Amino acid sequence: MNKSIIFSTITGTIVYFLLGWLFYGILFTDLYPSNKEHSMQLILLGSLFYVLVFSLIYSQWAAISTFKTGAKVGLILGLIFAISMNSFYAASNGLNIEHFLTDVFIGAVSTAIMGGVVGLTIGKTKK
Repeated sequence: MNKSIIFSTITGTIVYFLLGWLFYGILFTDLYPSNKEHSMQLILLGSLFYVLVFSLIYSQWAAISTFKTGAKVGLILGLIFAISMNSFYAASNGLNIEHFLTDVFIGAVSTAIMGGVVGLTIGKTKK
């Protein structure tokens, strides 16, 4: 792996993890209420691998190296992924349309921001 993939994965993971904390831990705590302890290590690991996919796609195949382009692609991919994952979740837990749409919105926005950071970092480290 080259340095742009490594650095963009690190910066993107930090941003994506913090956005998850903001959205799910502070703003929308009732979206997935739980009385169990969450594993922050596994959430961080999941964030890392999700961002790594974007870093690889942006750097190796799509040649994305700006915040704007990274955010646009992140919004589209994040929207598609969020709809997909929420459909699976609704299939096994029942459909709550308000939660479905809220989580799709959160997924699209957080992935757009993360995608912008990944694109920007790739652009800054490839020079």
